[in-house]
Amino acid sequence: MKAGVIVFPGSNCDRDAYHALRDVLGYDTEYLWHADARNLNDYRLIIVPGGFSYGDYLRPGAIARFARIMDSVRDYAARGGLVLGVCNGFQILCEAGLLPGALTRNLSLKFRCKPVHIRVENAETPFTRRYRPGEVLQIPIAHGDGRYVCDETTLQQLRANGQIIFRYCSPTGELGEEWNPNGSVDHIAGVANAQFNVLGMMPHPERACELLLGSEDGRRLLAVS
Repeated sequence: MKAGVIVFPGSNCDRDAYHALRDVLGYDTEYLWHADARNLNDYRLIIVPGGFSYGDYLRPGAIARFARIMDSVRDYAARGGLVLGVCNGFQILCEAGLLPGALTRNLSLKFRCKPVHIRVENAETPFTRRYRPGEVLQIPIAHGDGRYVCDETTLQQLRANGQIIFRYCSPTGELGEEWNPNGSVDHIAGVANAQFNVLGMMPHPERACELLLGSEDGRRLLAVS
């Protein structure tokens, strides 16, 4: 399987994603430079990685949405290609209009970097079909702008369509503000588009692919087929 990892100025999780895809999962993996417009049809998975693209100037993801490679990503997604945005990648996909809602400053106004638990809400997407509905995963976060927000109409649509893919939870799966690390509406940790081929999430599955790092719960998410 062939996968691509986009590299923006300021990306710092591109290497983590590349390692997980190539060295752990054995995929044919390439870096994709932000300034290149190219045909992505040969790729099975495109990852928009975490970091601080363009220094987070204006707001996270606001400049990256205009990168030439994002035109290619939009075309690729429109044809049904699988796109995963992680952390800053999630922010970029929202800014680019590929996902609903927005990511804002953490409610605590503090950068949060720690393992968290998330519950699988929809196990019927290309990214989650290797999980059980309601399964609890341990995956780390590292963000200052991870609070997912949207208007009430959008939230109702996300709920009705099953587009809420992950929610922050306790180690045993309960929801509660004490388990919500950034104050996201409805405890949302990840959402998909209506076609379920574009997924954005704040936790880092690429950093949870080996037990040496404390968890391999993210490995199945990257093992798309």
